[in-house]
Amino acid sequence: MNEIRFNPLKTRQDMIKAALQLIDPVVSCLSPGKTRLLIAEGSAHYSEDVAGMEGFSRILWALVPMLAGKCPEAEPYWQLWKEGIINGTDPNHQEYWGDIGPFDQRMVEMAVMGMALCLIPDRFYHELTPAQQDNLYHWMNQINLHDMPKNNWRFFRVLVNLGFLNVGRPVDEARVEEDLTLAESHYVADGWYFDKATQRDYYTLWAFHYYGLVYAKVMMDKDPERSRRFLERAQLIAPRFACWFDKEGRAIPYGRSMTYRFAQSCFWSALALADAKPEGMAWGEIKHLLLSNIRAWMQLPIFDRGGVLTVGYGYPNLCISEGYNAPGSPYWAMKVFAVLALPEEHPFWQSEETAYAAPERFLDEQVRLLLTRDNDNSMVTAYTAGNHAYEHMHEDEKYEKFAYSSQFTFSIVKEAGTLNKGAFDSMLALREEGQGLWHGRSGCDTFALSEEAVICRWSPLKDVLIDTQIIPVDGRWHIRRHTIRTARPLEAAEGAFAVKRDWAGDRPCDRIRTALFADETSATANGAYGTSAIYAIRGYEAGEVLSPECNTNLMHARTVLPTLHAKLIPGTNELVCAVYCAPGDELPTSIPQEVLDHA
Repeated sequence: MNEIRFNPLKTRQDMIKAALQLIDPVVSCLSPGKTRLLIAEGSAHYSEDVAGMEGFSRILWALVPMLAGKCPEAEPYWQLWKEGIINGTDPNHQEYWGDIGPFDQRMVEMAVMGMALCLIPDRFYHELTPAQQDNLYHWMNQINLHDMPKNNWRFFRVLVNLGFLNVGRPVDEARVEEDLTLAESHYVADGWYFDKATQRDYYTLWAFHYYGLVYAKVMMDKDPERSRRFLERAQLIAPRFACWFDKEGRAIPYGRSMTYRFAQSCFWSALALADAKPEGMAWGEIKHLLLSNIRAWMQLPIFDRGGVLTVGYGYPNLCISEGYNAPGSPYWAMKVFAVLALPEEHPFWQSEETAYAAPERFLDEQVRLLLTRDNDNSMVTAYTAGNHAYEHMHEDEKYEKFAYSSQFTFSIVKEAGTLNKGAFDSMLALREEGQGLWHGRSGCDTFALSEEAVICRWSPLKDVLIDTQIIPVDGRWHIRRHTIRTARPLEAAEGAFAVKRDWAGDRPCDRIRTALFADETSATANGAYGTSAIYAIRGYEAGEVLSPECNTNLMHARTVLPTLHAKLIPGTNELVCAVYCAPGDELPTSIPQEVLDHA
């Protein structure tokens, strides 16, 4: 287990130590020529050879800012990675990274090298011999010769060309302008970019804003107008994004690429790198948002026994991965270390950490989220009208749940033939009576959001139309109201949040019990890992606490799921329930009148 769990992560020196604690375990994974990390078996949609190069490159997201910040601790690692760069870009070396083609994963991994040419040209370029410099340039310049997706990838080519500009190499100016224009065309409003179609999630922060802030830092003198736009948009989204984090630094699990884990907070690091503190936010608040998130992650079992990051979220779990997640992919999270380029005397490091005073309720229409938090900010819940592009694995679960929580991470469907394998937490699932697959929300026909409610119309099956209202009452209670029009009999199952399952037994490790209860009108589960409860108000017939298939939940391998059941007849049906959640063992004795008033 990685000793980083004992790192207090309070100071610049602690962050340097954390970077080393993450890099140390992968040094033994370097290939003989130092060009690849041979971490583990496992595949992505690209080859194992490319996956090895990916893992190697992603460590540079920490090494480059450490070198820029004159951290002597980085020097022995830089010598290894410099050897890998020299060999990997040499077409005559047996470990050459190879010629790339259109839409090639190696384009992604060039981005940090472009940033390195901008921030540390003396180390990344001028330390090389003229022949090695030529090899580096010609290998990286392949990014200018091929097509790439019309999404955040375009910034990779921008960064590469900025690096070329900084070391006096030819730049494809037409490509740069084309890519910047396309990237900016993805801007919507309120600081939000979309990444292909309508998708808005963490990619806005750890891609569009991260690279835009690097651009502004490097190009303010040469392209002040565009640089100022990037800064202003980042400053605009900062207080909105701060609402995604609770007081412990945990962020809402939402959307794809969850295996990047503590990349959730890399935006704050890039914001500091670019000296882009927003008006109304203090450096101490930005520092807390960054460091508390990393601290929270380092306490979780996300490493293998050798201290290497695994694919998964709260634990190793390939079920939640994307087709582009190889064994080295989680090291994208090393982007959080951009702040190490700042010297000790920078106000980011000199400021005392201060918790950001997020509002108890915040509506962010651009990303279709209504965010609430409980009284002491121990848990953030986001209610959504859905927001996905039908491209990646488990998108319904990653974008279409009724609610997402920093305390209760969401679950994914393994097989929709049974409710246990479907793990339909924070969803209403339906199927034809007695047969077929269960279906949850998969896109909205129409939707509307306000500070009072999220409203949507959706159709999970042919001839079935549902109008849903999600009404948050406070940070722990919300009402769900569904009007369901169906041409045939249906079964319905309404899930609350999934809770970690433990039980009292004979073994020393079985110390904590999750108490389970269900009757005709409710289903509850409570214990040290949290409380989840769902109460029927109208239309349901029975409650049940399900035991979903193992490894369906992002945070816990074994969970229980309080669920209500209903039978729907042809015509119009109404279902109304109250859902309660709490971060501790706090099961309510009854539904408060304030909650019933919203039903």
